[in-house]
Amino acid sequence: MFEGRCGLDRTGFTPPSYESTHRLSAAVFTHPGDELRLAHPLGCGDTFTSVEFAPQMLAARDGEWGLSAHRLPLDDDVDLSHRALVAASRRGVDAFAVVEQMHGLLDRLLTAPESRTAGVDGAWTPRHPATLVAHRRLADRAREALAAAQYSVGLDELAALVGSSPHHLSRVFRHATGETLTAYRNRLRIRAVLADLQDGATNLRTLAARHGFADQAHLTRVMRRQLGRLPSEVRRMLAAPAESRINVQRGRGPAGAA
Repeated sequence: MFEGRCGLDRTGFTPPSYESTHRLSAAVFTHPGDELRLAHPLGCGDTFTSVEFAPQMLAARDGEWGLSAHRLPLDDDVDLSHRALVAASRRGVDAFAVVEQMHGLLDRLLTAPESRTAGVDGAWTPRHPATLVAHRRLADRAREALAAAQYSVGLDELAALVGSSPHHLSRVFRHATGETLTAYRNRLRIRAVLADLQDGATNLRTLAARHGFADQAHLTRVMRRQLGRLPSEVRRMLAAPAESRINVQRGRGPAGAA
């Protein structure tokens, strides 16, 4: 397992390259020979954790982990646990504990159902394959538009950007992803806050303003709802020694209210 910083500063995709090992990076599992093309919607790099697997390890657990699918679901609790593990590794923990915790995270991530669609009532319901593909593409376009606009667009504007009506987009996004657009947008903002905290930011009021929350109390409410923790608690969890903090200059535009 290693932590790195991607210096890619382009919004368009790179020319294809090819994976050389079994790797899990940013909730994407790749095999040797897989084609890779990278892009950052906001035009800047990111910090990532990458885990490489020995072939014999995969041979022993391939059926259990279901590694035929490459894109894996990443919920907020797993994301926070991963960040806390990285922070603990920065502070210094023994290798046994790191490996044990990492396996626990991988089990949670790699055994989560992924080829399914959520119904309006929260139940998982099957759909015609062509409809499912169309809905996923619409949801993907909405994700890209939200990232490109840095959360600053309203629902009507977002729907216009992806060629849909607000009602249809809202309904399809929930069916395709299992969450509302509002919940997804909040997750984007909370993860941006987590990244800043992990990079050494400490002023919660500044972070709330930077990421479009009405005030620090609004950030607190959303983070408590998303993670079940207060921002001050999360800040302590992700704190790293001063000498290991990453100083990152992020270019962010104005963000809209929830």
